[in-house]
This record gives sequence, C-alpha cells and structure tokens, in this order.
Amino acid sequence: MTTTTEEATTTPGRQLPVTDLSLVVLVGATGSGKSTFARRHFKPTEVVSSDFCRGLVADDENDQSASADAFDVLHYIVGKRLAAGRLTVVDATNVQTESRRQLVKLAREHDVLPIAIVLDLPEDVCARRNAARPDRAGMPRHVISRHRRELRRSLRGLEREGFRKVHVLRSVEEVESAGVVLERRYNDLRHLTGPFDIIGDIHGCRSELETLLGRLGYEDGVHPDGRTAVFVGDLVDRGPDSPGVLRRVMGMVAAGSALCVPGNHENKLARWLKGRNVQRTHGLAETIEQLEKEDDAFREQVREFIDGLVSHYVLDEGRLVVCHAGLPEKYHGRTSGRVRSHALYGETTGETDEFGLPVRYPWAEDYRGRAAVVYGHTPVPSTSWINNTICLDTGAVFGGRMTALRWPERELVDVPAEKVWYEPVKPLLTETPGSREGRPLDLADVQGRRVVETRHLARVAVREENAAAALEVMSRFAVDPRLLAYLPPTMAPTATSRREGYLEHPAEAFAQYAADGVAQVVCEEKHMGSRAVALVCRDAGAARRRFGVDGPTGTVHTRTGRPFFDDQEVTEEILDRLRAAVGAAGLWDELETDWLLLDAELMPWSLKASGLLRTQYAAVGAAAGAVLPGATAALRSAAGRGVPVDGLLDRQRERGEDARAFTDAYRRYCWTTDGLDGVRLAPFQLLAAEGRSLAGVPHDRQLAWLDRLVEHDPTGLLQVTRRLVVDTGDEESVRAGTDWWLEMTGRGGEGMVVKPLAALARDGGGRLVQPGVKVRGREYLRIIYGPEYTRPDNLGRLRDRFLGHKRSLALREYALGLEALDRLADGEPLWRVHEAVFAVLALESEPVDPRL
Repeated sequence: MTTTTEEATTTPGRQLPVTDLSLVVLVGATGSGKSTFARRHFKPTEVVSSDFCRGLVADDENDQSASADAFDVLHYIVGKRLAAGRLTVVDATNVQTESRRQLVKLAREHDVLPIAIVLDLPEDVCARRNAARPDRAGMPRHVISRHRRELRRSLRGLEREGFRKVHVLRSVEEVESAGVVLERRYNDLRHLTGPFDIIGDIHGCRSELETLLGRLGYEDGVHPDGRTAVFVGDLVDRGPDSPGVLRRVMGMVAAGSALCVPGNHENKLARWLKGRNVQRTHGLAETIEQLEKEDDAFREQVREFIDGLVSHYVLDEGRLVVCHAGLPEKYHGRTSGRVRSHALYGETTGETDEFGLPVRYPWAEDYRGRAAVVYGHTPVPSTSWINNTICLDTGAVFGGRMTALRWPERELVDVPAEKVWYEPVKPLLTETPGSREGRPLDLADVQGRRVVETRHLARVAVREENAAAALEVMSRFAVDPRLLAYLPPTMAPTATSRREGYLEHPAEAFAQYAADGVAQVVCEEKHMGSRAVALVCRDAGAARRRFGVDGPTGTVHTRTGRPFFDDQEVTEEILDRLRAAVGAAGLWDELETDWLLLDAELMPWSLKASGLLRTQYAAVGAAAGAVLPGATAALRSAAGRGVPVDGLLDRQRERGEDARAFTDAYRRYCWTTDGLDGVRLAPFQLLAAEGRSLAGVPHDRQLAWLDRLVEHDPTGLLQVTRRLVVDTGDEESVRAGTDWWLEMTGRGGEGMVVKPLAALARDGGGRLVQPGVKVRGREYLRIIYGPEYTRPDNLGRLRDRFLGHKRSLALREYALGLEALDRLADGEPLWRVHEAVFAVLALESEPVDPRL
C-alpha cells in the first residue's frame, strides 16, 4: 500500500499514481475542490458525482433529504462501471467511515483496487469557496468544521479500511500543481502480442524442460526468432531438480525471454523461505532438501522471484490469458486476493474423490469468454480444448509428458517424461469428470435478445421473440447439436421485371450485379427439391474425434436443422454413398480432412413436401379439374343456344388452361421413391473441411470438385448442377445467359440462381453483396403465385412486391452462416458455433412474404 505523507506532499508538481482499473475515491470537506480536481484530471464519463445523482432524483443538487436515494444511484452506476472494467472516480465528501466502507466493498466485489485521494485543505479555504457559490452561500460554517473533524479522525486509518493507495494533498498549491498518472496493472500485458510458447507444469523435471525448450527452438534459454516462453507455474516440488528449474526459469525471465505466473507450489515454498512453519507435503520436502544444499544468496533470489510473480497475465490484445489453475472471465485483468487465490488454487466443489483429493469444479464447462485461457495445476492424460480453455499439465513428474502450446499457432509440442519421478495419489490415466468435454450448450447462450458479432457484416441483432421461436425448433426437432454446424441462408429473388408476361427475368439480376461491380457471375441450375446440408465424416472414428458423437458418421438435415430422414439407417446409407464418392474422387487427401460439410438440394420435392402437395397444390388442381370443365361445358351449351356468353366462355377456357399448367408445373417435381431408389442429391457447394471454411472458394472451383463427386458415384444418387458463367459487362454473354435460362425453364426447369463467381463479393463501397439471387421460371411461379398469376391485371398487382426486407434478411443470414463456418474452422467451442447457427434459425421466424 502507498500513503503519501505530509512531508512527501510539500513538493509541488507531484504525480499521483492511479491504477488504470480502480475505484478512485475523492475525500474532502465541502468546498475543498474535489469536483474541480476531478474535472481537471479525469474524463467526465469517469466521474460519478453525488451532487449530480442528487439532482437526478430530486432536481436539486443540494437537497440533502434526497441523499439516501442519490447514493443508491451512485453505488449502482459505480458497480456497473466497475463490472464493465472501467476506471471510476467518486466525487463526494466521503469523510465518514461508513460512506467509504460501502465504496471499498464495491471495489472488492468487482476485484479492483480502491484508491483514496484526500484533499485536506484548511477550513477557511473551504468556507471562502462555499461563500462564493450561490447555491452554497448559506451553508453553515459548522458543516465544514464537522467535515474537517471527521476527516482528521479517520485520515490515518484509510489503509486499514482497505485503500491500496492513499494520496493526501494539504494545500491549495499542492492540489493545483498535482498530476494524475495512470499506471498499467501488473497483469495487463495486452501490448505483448507474442508469439509465445506456453509451458505446462514442470515440478522439478529439469531434464525434460531442457528437452522441451530444445524442441521449441530455444538455445540457452533464448529463441532465435524472438519468441517468449510463458510458464504456468508449479516449477518446483516432487521432481529431481527444482533448483535447476528455478535457475533456468529465473534466468529466462531476467533476460526478457520468458514470463512466469506462480503456482500453488511456489506459493507454499515462498512461505517456507520466509521462515514460516509449513507442512512439508506434496513434494515440498524434496524441494527443501534440494534448496538447503544451495547458498543463502540463491534462496533469497528465489524468494524475491516468487514474491514478484503476478497471479495471471492478459496477453495478445486480450486474446490470451495465462494462469496456473484456470480463471473465469470475470476475473481476467482484475486485482484482488480472491483473484490471486483462484488463479493459484482454482475452485473445488467441497467434495473429495475416492483418492481423497478435492473434486475440482469444472469451470471450463461454463466458460464463455473471448480470451483463450491456458493453465495447468491438475494433471490430465492428454490435452484438449474445452470452450476456448486448455490445461497443459500432462503429468511430466508422474511419468506422463511435458507439454507446451505455441501461440497464436495453437500447436501442441510435448516430450515424454524420462521416468516416473513421483508416484501420483490418483493414477494419471484416471479421467477427471467433465474434463474431456464441456457441457455442449447452455440456455443462456441463446436466450433473450442477442447481438452476434460477425466478420463480414459487423453486428447482427436477434430479437427475443425470434429467439424463443428458434429455441422451440432447436430443442424439440433438431439433429444432435454437435453435428449442426451450419444452416443455409434464405435467398432473395431478383428485382421485379417489367417485361410483358414476366415477374422475374435474368436481365434484372445481371444488371444488379453489374451495378455492384461484380464482373462475372455464375448461373447455376436451380433444382426443385428440398434444401439439405450434409455433414459426412470419413468414418465413425473421425466423427467421434472431431464432433464427439458415438455411432453416427455425420448427418443430413433440412434448412431448419431437422433430420431429413426419420430413419437413421437411410441417413447412414446416403452418407455411405457420399463418403465413397469423396474417397474415390480423392478429396479427403486433397483437402487434408476427415470430414466435409456440403450444401445441396435433395429431390424429389415430394419427398419432404408430400403433405403440402396433398393439402394445397393437389387440392387446388383437383378443385379446378372438377369445376372448370363443367362450367366451360355449360357456357358452351349456352353459347350454342344464342346466349351472349362468348367473353365469359373465353375466360373460362383460359382459366382451364392455367389450371392445367399449374398442375403440370408441380407434377414435374414429384415422383415415387423407395428408400434411396429415386432419390437424387445435387450438391452445389462445399462449405467447410478440417481447419478451413470453403465458403469463399470461387464457385467454378467448387463445382469442379463436385463434378468429381458425381463422376465417382456409381449409385446414381448424385446429380450434376449445370451452370454457365456470364460476363455482366458483355451484352453477348448476358444474352447467352438469358437464352440459357429461357431454354431451361421452357423445358420445365424451376429456374436458376445467379451468384458472384468469386463467391464472397463486395460492392464499390465495401458492402457485402447478395451471395445469390434466384430467377424463377414463368411456369414455375404458378406454384408460388397461383394458376392465373400471368394475367396482366394480376401481374400488375404482383409487381408491387417489396424486396427490401427479404434482401436484408438474406444478407444477415448469409453473414451468420459464414461466421458459423469460420468459427467451426477455427476450432472454436460448440457454443460459439451455435451462437451463429441459432441466430440464422431465429431470423427465419421474422415475418416476410413467403412467396419471395
């Protein structure tokens, strides 16, 4: 703790050190200049004034009857700022012990340092200042006198109250000449960006440490490429050469080539080095015996080294936290005894296991922080990432391995122990409950209003009511969440055409992409089926290793995450055929992966839409077939008798032709299937492979991969997606694209999807452009808008459709899908992937014209 004494404050221009994340409490009688001091040295947003809070609740900053409510507001604001990790300054008299006690309590609750800056000015100065203020001119002199007495009575006890630093300014000159210097917290090393080599528990295994450092490329404790070693603590105890380990680590830290955080074993050793009585258990006896052979100077160096260690470090612009026993996000960068204790010892459930050891609380299962937490403390048989945390203690002293993590590469490097140096109480191969897999998902991850940060479209908001609708589908009907890594976005249609007889036409799609600066587009045949996403793993072992599932080798699901087939055997059969085609095409090796995620269309449409066909489309066709022929016959008979119904008869004949065209339109996409006989799968994009998102790969390369799949599928399941590349700035190419669409739709095809050939494209302003627009055929649109939609009066009304919301929705869902794929490729935890996947499903419940 630091207290500025009276003698130390007589030099003008003295700088007052203030920790950059702390609670600064200004203390002084009314009129001592606290508000002026705060305005001079801190941001307006950093200062919380009791007068201002009094004005908030009473419209009068001097209404003392509102003080209780005002301080409730003040404490609330202070708590929120400290929770957000922001420097906060309290501008109030704070001369009473009780008022300061509540502020110190707030600081401790949020694990920040309380700092007092005391303005102990003469009573006459305070009185003159109050007299000069119109709102304070009538303040009795005895109020100032009381403040001064209370301040003098408690000044010497501020440290005992819990203030880490106390700065006292005793004259007007000292106040006016003083400056405030913000100091970085000892644990805040965000400016160090690495690269780092983080080394797990060593426990006196000097030889293994030297071998590991050699594997990492260090020469005599220094890396030729300037990498920095970071030790997670527990350097000592149990092993054969704790002094040797200390010499190596202390030397590297002193040379600037390493950082080190303390472990619980160093903490206990430090108490012994200070002459305290400690139990010589858990390997401490061996370390003491080894250190007693060293001279006093070395032992003193060890004591000073351990005393100087910081509980944890926040590194790499906040992306990395290194500590000994793990640390929840709320403690990152915080400073308190509670934080240090958690960093050293972790948290237990209060229970003991069958070996008599405390049961560790599985904090990593609940971790949702953005920073990766790398730690040790509890030996595990092998390392694994759990919710962006990883334990590097692989039991070297117990005959396991010594492990390091290269950062930011996230590569593991380890060396085997030379022998079992210390017999563990718990066998090293005994798995700690909950240590292999974190809880997959938590309701809190998706509940309520949320904002998802994406790399391609900044922030995407999800409303609470939409999240509730998605939760219903996801929790009741979706596939195993571990296999649900992506949901496809909705797709907007092209701009409405003004051409006679057409609602949609390729010309508008080509013109829009040309206006967006997209020089080349690919026109892909639009298969009339049901959207299907297929995750296919090389084998069951690959599915188990990568996705943590036993049994399934992947999944085939709909655009809302539901299983495509009710029968898992049918799903496995389709995956078997896909797997065989991928293997025969050589894509496993070419893409260096054991799994692939594909976007596809599964046909026939009737396979998943049989209910819709019966209740809507077939019903309309049947009704028209039953009524219109009779009506036409009756009108024809009436016309034969000379009744003037020719116009009405022509109208009924046209309606009959429209009804037949409607029936023909939907029947083209229906046929009988038996199991997989008759089923067709048309893949049109590879989405992801191990360590890679493929969504940004140009579509011509994508389709070339998929052509190889179709070519190597002897079963007839896979179907080619026909396509044509169009240059949007070339009239001849645009005309060829239009003719291609007219020919395809004239033969009964649904239409085409026009996409930027480069896949991920932006316009001249850097904004994301539509990933694709659908241009549906004239006859197909009868299914969507009704049999008679082509009549001029109907087309005129339909052209007034609003596409803005649909386009916005398509872009937001596209950005979320890309984000999910990026997070999957980066190996982020399941909850992070699902945050984006779930948001896609939630946006699907936004009201939008279903015909678009």
